[in-house]
Amino acid sequence: MHECAHLWAPGRCGLPRAHTRLPQQQANGSGIHVLYSTPACYLWELHKANLTWSVKKDDFFPYADGPHMFWTGFYTSRPALKRFERLSYKFLQVCNQLEALAGPAASQGPYGSGDCAPLNEAMAVLQHHDAVTGTARQLVADDYARQLSEGWGPSEILLSNALARLSGSKKTFTFCRDLNVSICPLSQKSASFQVILYNPLGRKVDHMVRLPVSKSSFLVKDPSGQTVPNSVVVVPSAEPQEHYPELVFSASVPALGFSIYSVTKISHRKPLIPLPNSISRKFRSRFPVLAIENEYIRATFNPDTGFLTEIRNKDKNLLLPVNQSFFWYGASSGDLESWQTSGAYIFRPEGRKPYPVSHYAQIRLVKTPLVQELHQNFSAWCSQVVRLYQGQRHLELEWTVGPIPVGEGWGKEVISRFDTPLKTNGLFYTDSNGREILQRKRDYRPTWELDLWEPVAGNYYPVNTRIYIKDRNMQLTVLTDRSQGGSSLGNGSLELMVHRRLVKDDGRGLQEPLTEKGSGLVARGRHLVLLDRVGEAAAGHRLLAEKEVLAPQVVLAPDGGTLYHPQATPRMQFSGLRRELPPSVHLLTLARWGLNKLLLRFEHQFTVWEDSGRNLSAPVTLDLRDLFSSFTITHVQETTLAANQPRASASRLQWTLKDGPTPHPAPFTLDPSSITLQPMEIRTFVALVQWKGGWTL
Repeated sequence: MHECAHLWAPGRCGLPRAHTRLPQQQANGSGIHVLYSTPACYLWELHKANLTWSVKKDDFFPYADGPHMFWTGFYTSRPALKRFERLSYKFLQVCNQLEALAGPAASQGPYGSGDCAPLNEAMAVLQHHDAVTGTARQLVADDYARQLSEGWGPSEILLSNALARLSGSKKTFTFCRDLNVSICPLSQKSASFQVILYNPLGRKVDHMVRLPVSKSSFLVKDPSGQTVPNSVVVVPSAEPQEHYPELVFSASVPALGFSIYSVTKISHRKPLIPLPNSISRKFRSRFPVLAIENEYIRATFNPDTGFLTEIRNKDKNLLLPVNQSFFWYGASSGDLESWQTSGAYIFRPEGRKPYPVSHYAQIRLVKTPLVQELHQNFSAWCSQVVRLYQGQRHLELEWTVGPIPVGEGWGKEVISRFDTPLKTNGLFYTDSNGREILQRKRDYRPTWELDLWEPVAGNYYPVNTRIYIKDRNMQLTVLTDRSQGGSSLGNGSLELMVHRRLVKDDGRGLQEPLTEKGSGLVARGRHLVLLDRVGEAAAGHRLLAEKEVLAPQVVLAPDGGTLYHPQATPRMQFSGLRRELPPSVHLLTLARWGLNKLLLRFEHQFTVWEDSGRNLSAPVTLDLRDLFSSFTITHVQETTLAANQPRASASRLQWTLKDGPTPHPAPFTLDPSSITLQPMEIRTFVALVQWKGGWTL
């Protein structure tokens, strides 16, 4: 604080000088008192004032520091870094869990010293308000990415140690970090290899594995040696003669555990690889119905434009016209009303209506027994794959945007927009940090009168995992794979900003435009689209969001390997739980917490009255005593959320509210055999454990 005194009182000694002068003024009758304080001290003083408080149930988004200065651009800025952060979160959770399940052998093992801490520290740095927001300068953003990348290394060693310990077999584990661009040398060059999938969720999941391979046929076997159906799908490229095959098969992975699948190239069999069927506009009239479908969903496209036009939920007998395409807002460079430009922080379009990237798409159709895809190419810098896997209850839209052309000196902010006939009355809904859902209303704020000068930017909100619109019967939900900005600027319409590239600085301290150099030029991501009945939609989007954020971690290894130790029995499948957690319960944290201690957090992921179909909003009771298979809990203590004090000794201030008195918590008791979670409740425990197999410290 002393360092900033010259800013607080220029030309004077600021706070230190005030301290020397105040006693003299107080001696002359001044009632002013100045002291250094903390948030805790400030909170205590407010409580002592014995005031009556109103309750604010909305948030503070979107905020602005001027009529044309809405800080809604950073919701999307640097989408590649935002995705890297989301992937690193998943990888950190996997690292923490495997360290807890394998015990001390994970940190020190045959692959060296493994450690989750460097990635944990890098992730902590990424939570800075100029990091994951994408509002750092290019060199700083590059450094954030470097720290994340370096943090993965020690975590990969720990995962290798843990997987060897739990599987009973030492292998050359390989982590293909470039699967998003279909690069993995081991799967592309090996005649046979193994696919290890670790599931960080507390329930079994079925996961579609997709790996780049060579042009061949393959035999895939599950952990029990049974043959698994597979397809080789060709990924179209910009070069007409170049096609990149990918192996697709469905894998089942137990709760908090792994499954090992074997893949072998069949050299003597001629590959049956369906090439993408390119449909030119000239011959599209021959396709009166252009659609992809599975047993649950049917997506229909306009044969003339190649755009999505309709989604049908066959299971629920729901049909909704949905027109989806890409548009871009021209970034403002300032005008007569305000000098404000669009930048890393600020979103300010030059007009209310965006421009279409294209009025039609070049399309290619791919159909196999396991997956059906329509590949859409809108321009040289914007494309999308609309995909349906067998057994999938949602539509997957994999978009690729960039490098966004700005050669004409005009920045662009690219959106994916869904237009429907739903009567939404200006209402739409976004998640709050992946948990509770907040209702938004266009051109409205719940706690003050709004005078809106920026009708587009002033209606944008952060979307961490999902956004949806609904009428009285149907709900259309779009899940994201990273934080993005989103809105509903017209009834029945929903849009998400996927990428932005700008040529002007917005005057908020960055002192450079958001030009996105290097790997950030091109962003690839996925939107998962669900159509459901309003009363049943929560079960779909909450469980799918959990599965998307914590998708199984894929690790590859060559065939073969050696025993972990002479008495080890290799296993192809493992679960860290003796029984699955209920669908409404999420294992939020499982991590080492010192010698022989683990930190556990359980989260009820539904709100009250949210699910009317499967009763997932009801309280849930767990028995912790024999829940885990690789260790025994010998003692457990419940703590506060931050795990910095026992819950039994924690006390909370009681406040007087305008709506009535603060409800008093029930008397605290802890019974490890009966842990009850109320809707949206998180409970935290520190457990003393003993690992099985003789691994203790």
